Amino acid sequence: MNAPKEQNTAAVVACDERWQRIIDCVNLKQPARMPVALYSTFWLAKYGGVSCKELMYDYEQTRAIAERAVLEFDPDVVSTLVLTVASGRPLEAIGFKQLQWPGHGVGDNQPFQYLDREYMKADEYDEFLFDPTGYYLHTYLPRVAEAFEGFEELPHFPGLYYFGLLAGIRRFAKPRVRAALRKVIKAAEESDRFIKHHVEFTQRMAALGYPCTNGATGIAPYDYIADYFRGATGMMKDLYRNKDKLLQLLDKAAIFLLRQLIPTARASGNPIVFIPIHWAPDAFMSPKHFETFWWPSFRKVMMGLIDAGLIPMPLWEADCTKRLEIIKDVPAGKCIYWFERTDMVKAHEVLGDVVALRGNLSPSLMTTGNPEQVDAAVKYLVDNVWNKGGKLILDCAFGLPDETPVENVRAMFDAARKYAG
Repeated sequence: MNAPKEQNTAAVVACDERWQRIIDCVNLKQPARMPVALYSTFWLAKYGGVSCKELMYDYEQTRAIAERAVLEFDPDVVSTLVLTVASGRPLEAIGFKQLQWPGHGVGDNQPFQYLDREYMKADEYDEFLFDPTGYYLHTYLPRVAEAFEGFEELPHFPGLYYFGLLAGIRRFAKPRVRAALRKVIKAAEESDRFIKHHVEFTQRMAALGYPCTNGATGIAPYDYIADYFRGATGMMKDLYRNKDKLLQLLDKAAIFLLRQLIPTARASGNPIVFIPIHWAPDAFMSPKHFETFWWPSFRKVMMGLIDAGLIPMPLWEADCTKRLEIIKDVPAGKCIYWFERTDMVKAHEVLGDVVALRGNLSPSLMTTGNPEQVDAAVKYLVDNVWNKGGKLILDCAFGLPDETPVENVRAMFDAARKYAG
């Protein structure tokens, strides 16, 4: 009767110890050993011997494979493994148009494919700025998800008052609105099942002694508009043709993104907010454009999160070496900066007294190298970052690449324990 309780107590202690290593890094205190993260998407298919489509649509199987990987590799923190890849059913239920996924637009063993298009037209800035919620309901949502087709016929809510409400709500009786509401409810029910599987998985991992890497996922205001509204081409043109309106929208987006993100992160019970960064790399825009359009609104988001007692963890994709001095402008001991291709030694030199670091084993090395080369790469980071006082959470550049041989993953974790454990 006592064994399960003792085992549970040991797992709680282990979970606390692992989490403390992460928090020590954030607080710029080097823990006794270098923490290692397990972050993956469709690599779980390779590990589990299933198709990417099966991961997308089979909640229980995905959870079982993910748990097996965690128990084998014994990481310090675990990513939201189920949430990241098991979204096929809710995506299908909502009729999502911005993405193709395994078995839906791409092959069963191909990863996500985002469809970069203009989901907001250049002449719609004023409408979005004036009434973001109205723009979402009447214009944006029907464009990006089939379930919302019909919302174009909803009333303009700010114009309804007194007996005008009686006339306004008649629109909910329209056939297209009724059909849309039925679809949204059905999709919401599937989404609820999906999120419950995610929550149960993270709770299960915590019970086994493994904390989750983050409680919520956010976005930079510039990336939010560029990726999901204007598209790459439209956004590039806006830097010159609609710069004043773009700056207004960036400032406004920072506010309503925080209003969504802060309560979501707090409700999760995990203070770390993961923020994948798409448009900050050196090659994407000039330093002047970065300092004018990209950085101010993103810093506003990060400061809002910090002020709310949360820990921003941006993933700086590609090479951001030229941005290091600019992105250093954050309070010390409050953030984790995860770098994909930026020279980690240089990042430590510039940012080591301001933020914890995460990353950044090369994807090409992990997929085409051998265990000995992976071992050497880990040792390089230990010798040149960790042993130089760097508060480093070891990971790959953007989690485990989908095609990484399992033996290379084992080599990564073994080397971390060998050289910094």
